[in-house]
Amino acid sequence: MDPISKLFSFGSKLENLSEDKEKAISGYGYYDWGKSAFETSVTVAFLPFWYAYLFLEANGLTVSLGSITMTSDAIWSLSIAIATLLVAIVSPPFGVIADRRLIKIKWLKIMTYVGAGATILLAFAPLFGNAGWIWLVVMFILANIGLNGAGVFYNALLPHLGKKDEMDDISNRAFAYGYLGGFILLLFHIILWSMVEGDWVVPFCMATAGIWWYGFALFTFMWVPEPPIETEMEKLKFREAARFAVGEVKQTLKDYKAFPTLFLYMLAYFFFIDGINTVTALGGVFGIAVLGVTPQSLMITILVIQFVAAPSAVMFTKIAGRIGTKKALFISIVGWVVLCFAALAFAPLELEEHDEHQILYEWNDSARNGTGAYEVYVFSDMPELAQKLEYEDSEFDEQTWAETWNSTLPVELDSKIGTRSWIIHDKDDEDKPFTKILTNASKDNLSAFLNSLNDTRFSASISGGVLDGNRNVGVDHPTNLGDGSLDFIPLWSRSKIWEPLGLSVALQFLILGSLMGTLLGGSQGLSRSMFGQIVPETRSTEFFGFFGFFNKVAAFLGPILYFFMTVMFDSRVGIFSIAMLLLIGAGLLYMVDIEAGIADARAEDERLRKKLLDPQDSDSSIE
Repeated sequence: MDPISKLFSFGSKLENLSEDKEKAISGYGYYDWGKSAFETSVTVAFLPFWYAYLFLEANGLTVSLGSITMTSDAIWSLSIAIATLLVAIVSPPFGVIADRRLIKIKWLKIMTYVGAGATILLAFAPLFGNAGWIWLVVMFILANIGLNGAGVFYNALLPHLGKKDEMDDISNRAFAYGYLGGFILLLFHIILWSMVEGDWVVPFCMATAGIWWYGFALFTFMWVPEPPIETEMEKLKFREAARFAVGEVKQTLKDYKAFPTLFLYMLAYFFFIDGINTVTALGGVFGIAVLGVTPQSLMITILVIQFVAAPSAVMFTKIAGRIGTKKALFISIVGWVVLCFAALAFAPLELEEHDEHQILYEWNDSARNGTGAYEVYVFSDMPELAQKLEYEDSEFDEQTWAETWNSTLPVELDSKIGTRSWIIHDKDDEDKPFTKILTNASKDNLSAFLNSLNDTRFSASISGGVLDGNRNVGVDHPTNLGDGSLDFIPLWSRSKIWEPLGLSVALQFLILGSLMGTLLGGSQGLSRSMFGQIVPETRSTEFFGFFGFFNKVAAFLGPILYFFMTVMFDSRVGIFSIAMLLLIGAGLLYMVDIEAGIADARAEDERLRKKLLDPQDSDSSIE
């Protein structure tokens, strides 16, 4: 038994296993260990703020395609939807073929090559200049295709690794592997990012995440055997095999009455996993773009999620052993419902102190030969000015605004591309002089500038001099609430909860992450193990193909729903719509009779195995 297996074996039913079975279960877990690098360091931690930075730099807050104006988080959700839809279409037919051909490991390898390879290619975004954010979207789509496609064949291995009563342990152990593996690599990435300066750091993190994924997947390929098949189909050309598979899928759908519990569970799974996947996929972008959390806060939160999720997976395994898989899973999903509704209440505190604003003006009596003048500076965490020159009528032109107030703002012109950027004041260097002295700024000029902030996403404050205490916050600044359909919720919670407690948005996001980590440990592992208990072993990949189909369609519809709700209303309405999906899923899960599902699966296995014993009833040949 390897050290990681020993770590997660306490209180487990997986005892006194043969060496081959122990290696197979460990190899299964190491795939989660590897792919978690993409799900943590890439999807949730580094890529959201890198993408948001490149998007803002190139476009500002929004980009317009025709008559549609889209925010960065809306486009991100759309990219996830496109990737998962593509996988959803092919998952069930692939599942049918994989149940009748020895190709599960083969296609797991192929999808891993696609996913890990695209993850490595994310690192090349800087080569594309202002189109770098587009490269990230394209590679992210390909990486998600690889991840979700691999999931179909990876999940289908589960029923062949142990007995029904071992599914919870095997599934949750694998997820625990993933949380720990993701935590270790993410910790390394955060230490590197915080201690080393250079534009190469984030691309390096992307590349190493892809290498990590592929490297640990090799243990899966070596240690997990190809499951035996009981109804092998004859070798067919791809078109013929696809036609056969589609026919089998149609027949399965027609026979849904033979598996009422299984299909009811898949419907429940469709809704609740939709909500969970959408929250986890968009949580980072939501935090950056809507709540205004800093990249540092996002990193810390992701570390906490991984740290909490690993022991939570083990904890939920023990809970399931006492009260049953379904009840334990139901508790987890209800927790997600509560958490998602609660997320609507999170909001940054109002800016009160001078140093809390982004553009700072401070009076210096000794400036301008002793007559005094205002000095202005911005810190390194200031969002960059949009680096595009052409704007739609519905967009705020940040470059023209910066040019108009060039004498008042700490900006510099890049003559090669004709755009302005912030001149950054190093927050940690106390000896560095202020960036810019306003030698000709009048009271009226600065007052007019403050008024110009109304249409922006920035904030400014003046300290000292005749304008001491004057400040303004732009309409698109994260702290500026009141215009959204559901903004009354964060406004109330900010005044009644967060401000009295003195909890910054960073601490709020950390609390949210801790609760997410706790629930992830139960919902993901138990949902997979419950399905593994009620699916026929003889048709595991076919049904896991359906499982993957529901997963991917859900992963498509959730982000699409969020996209449209965000475009039509705002991001908080998008979160509300996802909370409703979780609520529906919890209700349907409550109706599932797991014992009936196990009985249906056993009956189907007996029917197919009996059929194999009678050559006259066999509908396929073996080469």
